[in-house]
Amino acid sequence: MNQSRPLRPATSWIVFAAAMGFLGGLMVMAALVTMFPTGAAAVAEPLIQAAPRKVEVKPTKNEEPAPVAPPPPAATTVPAMSSNIVEALRNRQLTLPVHGIKRDDLRDTFNETRGSSRRHEALDVLAPRNTPVLAVEDGKIAKLFLSDAGGITIYQFDPTEAYCYYYAHLERYAEGVKEGAPIKRGQVIGYVGTTGNAPRDTPHLHFAIFKLTDEKKWWQGTAIDPYSVLR
Repeated sequence: MNQSRPLRPATSWIVFAAAMGFLGGLMVMAALVTMFPTGAAAVAEPLIQAAPRKVEVKPTKNEEPAPVAPPPPAATTVPAMSSNIVEALRNRQLTLPVHGIKRDDLRDTFNETRGSSRRHEALDVLAPRNTPVLAVEDGKIAKLFLSDAGGITIYQFDPTEAYCYYYAHLERYAEGVKEGAPIKRGQVIGYVGTTGNAPRDTPHLHFAIFKLTDEKKWWQGTAIDPYSVLR
């Protein structure tokens, strides 16, 4: 009687393959745990929470806007004084403001520059220190003022209080001169000096005339060229 060789069950191969697959899976999991200890969530979370990278784009040389130059300063203009006003003051025949000076000795310095760009707007009358300074017309002392630029100064109103006469760089006031006091044409009101910003070796009188505003403030007005009036 022939006996046949027993057959290996097919299920043994399936079990073997499953075991190998399970073992391989364990090895893969072990590797993942080693590489990412906090698990897959730790890998995904930074990707979700990471802020988008800010990219700064700088313009090329051709794209850069051209520099904008600041606007030029507005031109300032001093209103021209009416020739009628100058003529009216000439008709008053004002006394020359420095004793011993003749009209031919005067030099027009009204439009000269002082400092970097400031217009002088006055008449400089050179004379020895302590030469008497004279009131050019009747009127009153509106203000005795000490300033950094003008030094010892006098502001005199004319009789109508339409004009102001300004005397600056005085060495000192004359005796009895005070604010509000009436003064007469030719009266000594001060003495030539170099106070304020005048050069110490160039004593002179800085003399100005200006037309007062309606407010009649001693420091406000429109400048008139004294040379045009006194020549």
